[in-house]
Amino acid sequence: MRIAIVTETWPPEINGVALTVHSLARGLRQLGHDVELIRLARPEDDAAEYADGFPETLLPGASLPRYPGLRFGLPARSRLLRHWQSSRPDAIYIATEGPLGHSALTASRKLGVPACTGFHTRFDDFVAHYGFAWLTPLVFAGMRRFHNRADATLVPTAELADFLRERGFRDVRLLRRAVDTSLFHPSRRDDALRREWGLDPDALTVIHVGRLAAEKNLDLAVRAFRAIQQDTPNARFVIVGDGPERARLESANPDIVFTGIRRGDDLARHYASADLFVFPSTSETFGNVTLEAMASGLAVVAFDYGAAHEHIVSGECGRCVPVAEETEFIRATTDLANQETRRTDMRIAARDAVVNLNPDAVSASFSDVLDSLRMERAA
Repeated sequence: MRIAIVTETWPPEINGVALTVHSLARGLRQLGHDVELIRLARPEDDAAEYADGFPETLLPGASLPRYPGLRFGLPARSRLLRHWQSSRPDAIYIATEGPLGHSALTASRKLGVPACTGFHTRFDDFVAHYGFAWLTPLVFAGMRRFHNRADATLVPTAELADFLRERGFRDVRLLRRAVDTSLFHPSRRDDALRREWGLDPDALTVIHVGRLAAEKNLDLAVRAFRAIQQDTPNARFVIVGDGPERARLESANPDIVFTGIRRGDDLARHYASADLFVFPSTSETFGNVTLEAMASGLAVVAFDYGAAHEHIVSGECGRCVPVAEETEFIRATTDLANQETRRTDMRIAARDAVVNLNPDAVSASFSDVLDSLRMERAA
């Protein structure tokens, strides 16, 4: 098949959408499909090195207000129509709901090309974290209208699929996530890196990986770490990532190690060199970092939804806490911090829980969905 992927985020941007779309595109190509990428042109364009040889159409975008580093696409319906009329795809995947995504969906309907969308981001939750809670129902209604114009909407968990169906989303289909278990592996633990963090050989290291933004609830992670320090003064907290909240957090917590953005082998080394992963976000549709931490052999403390709900058996490979129960989140974190033997057992169980999440199987499922939409449209 000829498949067009439309996205307003792409590596080197570090977020779950960019990394997931990149993985899906590579997986489709490995299956023999012709994949075309429609993405935003970046000012530098340092994304070119991540194009991996895909044919690309680069379109203009603009910076997202109050969220440095992320951009949204500008309307491009006419240009996409002309482009796809001369080079018609068999199916289109639209990963983001911005103006470019709307343009692609309109163009696909006009041309009669089947299109599916990905529900990657809870923008209705995001607006509440940036002082616009009154917009939440309006944003959610707009997202529903957008996705219901597509032939299908892909989601990463059965829990989210049920949630959306109950709220009027029509053709919702499950496309599970995977993790590169050869990259993220306990064997990448690095004592030299731990020494760089200022750790004693056996000192407890807590880690968080992700974008440092208001919706990630990082103040709770800091509070949980401070509770750990009351019993384990030599523990260290390592925060991997960057974002608009970094300066505030770093200024208020000079003893915490902020590493900035890490990628590839270096990121895998950071995961594996820690002892406990904390993920306090309540605004994810999935949370890829949860799987990466588990593959790296880390016990995880997270709220009971998304990837944690799907893959963590609470008490066996981590702790799942009822959503928004912040006191319980802190208690679960301190309990595991104080139980080294239990954490060791959980490290093994966490790795075992995700070792069979094969990216090739996800790519095949994605291909099947697109092919079924093409066949349904033809019929």
